[in-house]
Amino acid sequence: MTESAAPLVESPSPLGTARAQLAKAVDVLGYDGGLHEMLATPRREITVSIPLRRDDGTIELFTGYRVQHNISRGPGKGGLRYAASVDPDEVRALAMLMTWKCAVVELPYGGAKGGVTIDPRRYSKAELERVTRRYTSEIMPMIGPERDIMAPDIGTDEQTMAWVMDTFSVNRGYTIPAVATGKPLAVGGSLGRLTATSRGVVHTARAALASAGVALSEVRVAVQGFGKVGSHATRFFAEAGATVVAVSDQYGGVQASDGLDVPALLAHVAATGSVVGFAGGDPIDNTTLLALDVDVLVPAAVEGVLDAETAGSVKAAWVVEAANGPTTARADAILADRGIVVVPDILANAGGVVVSYFEWVQANQAYWWTEREIEERLEHRMLEAYAAVAEAARTHGLTLRDAAMMIGVRRVAEAHQIRGLYP
Repeated sequence: MTESAAPLVESPSPLGTARAQLAKAVDVLGYDGGLHEMLATPRREITVSIPLRRDDGTIELFTGYRVQHNISRGPGKGGLRYAASVDPDEVRALAMLMTWKCAVVELPYGGAKGGVTIDPRRYSKAELERVTRRYTSEIMPMIGPERDIMAPDIGTDEQTMAWVMDTFSVNRGYTIPAVATGKPLAVGGSLGRLTATSRGVVHTARAALASAGVALSEVRVAVQGFGKVGSHATRFFAEAGATVVAVSDQYGGVQASDGLDVPALLAHVAATGSVVGFAGGDPIDNTTLLALDVDVLVPAAVEGVLDAETAGSVKAAWVVEAANGPTTARADAILADRGIVVVPDILANAGGVVVSYFEWVQANQAYWWTEREIEERLEHRMLEAYAAVAEAARTHGLTLRDAAMMIGVRRVAEAHQIRGLYP
């Protein structure tokens, strides 16, 4: 198999990047135009209006989306995002990535994603509850344990998933914990789910480094994004012996050439809500962080931060994608040409959906596993997936992303072809 020789044009959006990645995989696999079009097109999607009565009695109207990209391998699975920037194409792109991600780690799911165009920081908890319950009610015909299972994403958390589960259950007349994952333990959540994505990032980083004979304790790490994923990943890197020299969030960042005191940094963030102002480091902005002289760069924030402009300044030997879609198609080619190893999002950050699957299984069985069982199963699943991707990359002369895409797309296409077309 050979990679496509078609020139890569900088993608204008996350959906453009996702489609470019798919087109490359289709070319490698030799699929025809009809199959390509089927793989590129969402199976179904819905747009809903969400009126909110604010605490002061005024009314605001928001727009919500849910996209099921492909369900050939099982029910849709994907997060729910609350952000002012949410639009249909972003949700479509993230749903597509979920399709390949679930296939790469061998989960019996298709890909889905949801979003509401709202800045959750501007609304009270009661207002966010009303938005969540109305959104859930509006998309209810599309979701369910056998249809489409939600999870937290940017701007949402375990409380959001509890509201989703309760709204769905009240309308059905009985408790249905498997309609959403990432819930609090008290209502059917799973041990280990909160930190699963971050642990998966560190597992795959360790595997990538080991293939070059390097240990985590020997590397310097920079993490862009200090939310649910980036903050826990930073802690796990530090606990594994890595030197974390810089972190950042949406407000700014901090760096220390001899390494940040991560426990003290976490305490500062818990007290202030940001890494900015941490006394144990010097200020740094998000763009400068990407160009630091480190071994491992972990983009853990939002889409498209590594583009044609920033990719040329990356000095890290490894980029481990904790965020969804942080690297554009053009940036991917630049990094590959420079010999930088990119552990792609559909592999590196799959730990969250792996433990979401464990939560779904436990909810369906009404039998709960120990945290040790969760951690062992997660590590095994992530390392198996990495080994398969790395082997495909070596065999076919591909980057890790192209190999992961090839595996994910092939598994989805095989399921579609075996099932056939109806009618």
